[in-house]
Amino acid sequence: MNMKATLVVHTSYRIHPDDKQVFIDAVKSHIIETRKLPGCVYYHFSFDLIDPTICILAEGWADRETLDTHLQSENFQTALKNVIDHVRILERHGTLYTVSAETSIIPEVQE
Repeated sequence: MNMKATLVVHTSYRIHPDDKQVFIDAVKSHIIETRKLPGCVYYHFSFDLIDPTICILAEGWADRETLDTHLQSENFQTALKNVIDHVRILERHGTLYTVSAETSIIPEVQE
């Protein structure tokens, strides 16, 4: 089954350079468990190729109920507490988008 996201969350974090590995360690197991959740279409953290202090979280959810369940879960709350307690987040921005349509933007390869 190809589940589609009706909600997309885009969050960026600017992390103190000395805390990058601490951040990774705080969220890695959380990422693995979150990806297994029913209704989680995707859940990806990545670091910017130009500015390695910037981490982007992109997540897609089937519906609001599954997103809210995730946000209230022990797994999420534990990871959040670990980050707050041990990582110097210098800046953070997050946006929730409601998806009205989905269209592939991957171009066809000409042979």
